[in-house]
Amino acid sequence: MNLTKKTLDRAYLFMFLPMAVLLLLIIYYPMIRGMITAFMRYTMMDLSKTGFNGIDNFIVIFKNPNIKFVQILFNTLIWVSASLTGQFLLGFALALLLRKPFKGRGVYTGFVFYTWALSGFAIGLVWAWLFNGQFGVINDILMRIGILKVPAGFLSNPKFALPSVIIANLWYGIPFFAIMLLAALQSIPRELYESAQIDGAGKTRQLFRITIPYIQSTITSTVLLRFMWIMNFPDIIYGMTGGGPANATNILATEMINKITRNYDFGQGSAVGFIIISILFIFAFFYLRIVARKELVL
Repeated sequence: MNLTKKTLDRAYLFMFLPMAVLLLLIIYYPMIRGMITAFMRYTMMDLSKTGFNGIDNFIVIFKNPNIKFVQILFNTLIWVSASLTGQFLLGFALALLLRKPFKGRGVYTGFVFYTWALSGFAIGLVWAWLFNGQFGVINDILMRIGILKVPAGFLSNPKFALPSVIIANLWYGIPFFAIMLLAALQSIPRELYESAQIDGAGKTRQLFRITIPYIQSTITSTVLLRFMWIMNFPDIIYGMTGGGPANATNILATEMINKITRNYDFGQGSAVGFIIISILFIFAFFYLRIVARKELVL
């Protein structure tokens, strides 16, 4: 039975339609609705005055004396940059170690990648217990080896709180880069390394001349995706500190949730979400342009 081109086009349309509807309802409609709400006075404490108020929500966020926006922005920058850099470097190193077969590699790889399937909030609770100032395991280990004389308040001290949640996020995000980069590394032809060895290239030269250039596209996409996920990932912070102490771990994503769940202000919460989307768009735009220029040069 021969199908005409018109019949095939209709069949493809019907197959595409459910996905388009789901994307519209689950992603695009909430995003557009949230962007509109960002310019509205929309608080559950007084729904009678709901309506457009221009940029008033943004002004209140920027000028809030209790929660300084500059501090939240700085926390977000440290949270994203430190987490992303550490996860990529450690994940890449782990992928390089797992590339060569060894006895028990399958079991070991399964245990390493298992952490990626766990709930971020649950991981935050576990690490909150590990960093506990009274009976935490980390305090106990540091005191036993002589680094600390008295227990440290890792999550109660503003100086230590942000580094502590970043350490937990590093542990959580390493498997993502390891999985993605390991798959890319296994696609590199072994003949390239054999030719490089014949030409006298060492391991370092092979890494920067063969390995990294060959998987550049994978590195580009994984870094961009992970940047977006970390920017919108308050789970671990909520499980460990809730954004405290004294807003030391409060980032844009946690502040957006706090505006809605604590202040019941959907307008200001949407305004913070609008700021997050704008930052992500600007980063993605310039990041992809810079990467494209480097690829053209190469």
